[in-house]
Amino acid sequence: MSFDSRKVQKGGLYIAQKGVQVDGHAFIPQALERGAKAIVCEKLPEKRKRSVVYVLVENTSKALGIIASNFYDNPSEKLKLIGITGTNGKTSIATMLYELFSKEGLESGLLSTVKICYASKVLENSHTTPDAVTINHHLNEMVQQGIGFCFMEVSSHGIAQYRTEGLSFSAGVFTNLTHDHLDYHGNFKNYRDTKKYFFDSLPKTAFALTNLDDKNGLFMMQNTKAKKYSYAIRQHADYQAQMMECQFSGMLLKIQNQEVWTPLVGQFNVQNILAVFAVATLFELPELNTIKRLSQMKSVEGRFQIFQTQEKVTVIIDYAHTPDALKNVLETINEIRTKNETVFSLIGCGGNRDQEKRPLMGKIASELSDKVLFTSDNPREEDPAKIISDMMSGVAPEHFRKALKITQREEAIAMAHQLAQKGDIVLIAGKGHEAYQEIKGKRFPFNDFEIAQNIFLKTE
Repeated sequence: MSFDSRKVQKGGLYIAQKGVQVDGHAFIPQALERGAKAIVCEKLPEKRKRSVVYVLVENTSKALGIIASNFYDNPSEKLKLIGITGTNGKTSIATMLYELFSKEGLESGLLSTVKICYASKVLENSHTTPDAVTINHHLNEMVQQGIGFCFMEVSSHGIAQYRTEGLSFSAGVFTNLTHDHLDYHGNFKNYRDTKKYFFDSLPKTAFALTNLDDKNGLFMMQNTKAKKYSYAIRQHADYQAQMMECQFSGMLLKIQNQEVWTPLVGQFNVQNILAVFAVATLFELPELNTIKRLSQMKSVEGRFQIFQTQEKVTVIIDYAHTPDALKNVLETINEIRTKNETVFSLIGCGGNRDQEKRPLMGKIASELSDKVLFTSDNPREEDPAKIISDMMSGVAPEHFRKALKITQREEAIAMAHQLAQKGDIVLIAGKGHEAYQEIKGKRFPFNDFEIAQNIFLKTE
């Protein structure tokens, strides 16, 4: 079974998918050359082989999800599959749930942007939500290993491309919805409706947990058949929390009237922790055990990851690559800072992606920082100088003096190091956990955390 004609095996099934850039129907002849005996397609080829079975369907991407699930004997029905969707927070929530349930002795799996984990396996992942065949392959492996829970990030691309079709979810979690991926979805309404489709598809045996602090939280629940629950830090909800105290070393929270200290930082992490607490409670994990485990949680790689130099310069690496995520991180920094230090922000935006968010990122960074270093992220096929110019277009004239343009990302990190004085704060945003930089179709090794540590700590 394959949707890639190059991987078709003799006697195999080829599913001709209509992709964003390539139409798999054009590769039916290659699939046949490699020995395919069955073709699933939306349009029958004019010339057909008598020895080959052709299956005509309305949507081959949808069909692929169902075929993949059936091929692996529907593994998602044999464990508890929990899908986490939203613009921000997916990786943190999925990873914390995986760690929490694992430490409670419940065999668990993780399908996240950063990695795929189960049964002591740790595999790198290139897509937030992998293709349907890969998902079902890993779910089947988990079932074979006796794993009972799997926590999975569900991206809008994954939903729109039907990669989650055919899966049986036991729970769905909505985090928030902000400006992102509009290059793909066309407009915010399409992006929002794609997320809603995930909740519309949940069975009545599942539960749906939504964030009421987000204005789209109730909208997501409108047509779901699942049992509905809510969490919030600013609204009345089934699960509530508040921040009592916050500093760079952590926060004191009150969750359902129980106090807990966590090394995680920021309002966005209060919401993430609360979502984790709610899911654990809904699956009947003991509340006191959950509180204890949450107090031991460390930040996920590339998510508000902090180190400090001997000169007491605080360096923060964060994946914030959307306007809302950047705003959340900078507001958190500004809540904690004493105002006697300088806050430096180093940001870029991805090439060949949503251009509308670039000026917004520039505006937020310049308003909430004392100094901004505009640099490259993953420029891909675009001119980095053009991307930086797009970000700069959002900077108001009164903030021009704050802005520096340094195209090379490593040079920008080195410049932040040169400028930072004792007690200052440096935010390196946008790439987080990524271990590469994508330029002109090639991926070059680049890890913000490692490079920043090398530059900031090498002189000490």
